[in-house]
Formats: sequence, structure tokens, C-alpha cells
Amino acid sequence: MEERKPEHLKAVPPSLQQAVRLARVESAEQSEAVDDLRQAEIARLELLADAIRPILDQAPEDVELFDAGIVYGERPRLFIDMISFVDLGHDRRTYRFFQDTRHGRVLIAESANVERVVAAMTNYIARRLVEREQALASDWRSRSTSNTAIKAGARAKKLAEGASAAKNGEAAPVPSDKLEAAAGGFWVRAADIFSFLLMTLGSFALVGILFVGAWAAWSAWGRAFWAANFGSPPF
Repeated sequence: MEERKPEHLKAVPPSLQQAVRLARVESAEQSEAVDDLRQAEIARLELLADAIRPILDQAPEDVELFDAGIVYGERPRLFIDMISFVDLGHDRRTYRFFQDTRHGRVLIAESANVERVVAAMTNYIARRLVEREQALASDWRSRSTSNTAIKAGARAKKLAEGASAAKNGEAAPVPSDKLEAAAGGFWVRAADIFSFLLMTLGSFALVGILFVGAWAAWSAWGRAFWAANFGSPPF
């Protein structure tokens, strides 16, 4: 005897077309939700970028370490420089500030408060500026040490050549810097002698001019004045 099922329990014939339509509707709803979440993340990152911009504007003009900008990917990120960025956590509200180091990615700060994240980013920017100054100072010291070492090596080589020549009974070569110093000393002495001669001639010329002026004044009115007041002039 055949068992009969109630009408509401009878199986509905499956339809692939209807299932595809339902899948499309679910995918569209999910895509819309994901897009809304992504736009909200971008808005939050833009708010943080506006907050950190005045800090970056205070950096020296010759510093090219920082270039803040949002990268619009599957998960948007706000980059401060080549090794640090800010994204949002799984709740799409918490800011996470990361730095890539030689030992891996390090979380510097995590907070939903914009002011706290801006403060952490400001401290990071200050540390990066100090690291740059120290690197420049270290590079300058290394160049100075290298130049000193090169000069010391050249001087040691010249001394070794002089000792070897003296040992073999040859005349030790005179270093070029000493030859240049000797040549320079000769011209300095010549210039000093020439300056002394010019000063001597100038002194004699000044005395002669004064003597001629005095004689002209005596001849013009001094002799008459002497004769009028004191008697016969002496010469």
C-alpha cells in the first residue's frame, strides 16, 4: 500500500536557474556591504591624514623622508614613509600604526582615538629626523677618518722610500710637498725684501718732500719775517 505525504511536505522540484539568481542576489548584497566598509575605512584614513599633515609641514624643507598618502587597495592604508603605515583593525574603527624593520613588522600604536595615533606618529617622525642627523654626522666622520688615513699612508710610504734609499747609499728623494714649501718660502722672502725696499724709498721720498716744502716756505716769507723781527737771517 503506497504511503501518501501531505501536500506541504511534498518536495519542490529543484531549479538551477533559481539557485543562480539567489546566489547573485547574495553576492550583490555582500559586495555592497564590503564597498560600504571600504569607503568608511578610506574616510577614516583621510581624517587621520588631515590631522598629521600640519606635523609633516613642520619638517625641514630639505628632508625627503616623508610622503603621506593613501594607497587604495583591498585594505586601504595611509603611508607616512617607505617603512611605516596606518590601517584599520577588524572592527574598521581602530587605527593600527605599523613599522617594517629588519626583524619584521612592529606595531607602534593601536587606538580608536585619532589624537593618540597622531601623537605616536609625531614621535615616530621626530625619531626618524634624529636618525637622519646621526647618519649624516657618521658619514661625515667616516669621510674625515678616511682622508686622514690616506694622508698617513702616503707619508709612511715616503718615509719608507727615504729609509730604503739611505740604506742603499742613495740620496733620499725630497718629498714634493717640501719642494713646494721651499719654492713658496723663496717667493715669500723675495716679496718681503721688495716690500722693505718700497717702504725705504717711500720714507726717503717723504723726507725729501717735507724738506722741499720747508725750504719753499722759508724762501717765500720766512726769511722776510725773520729779518723784520729778529735781524739778519741765518741763511
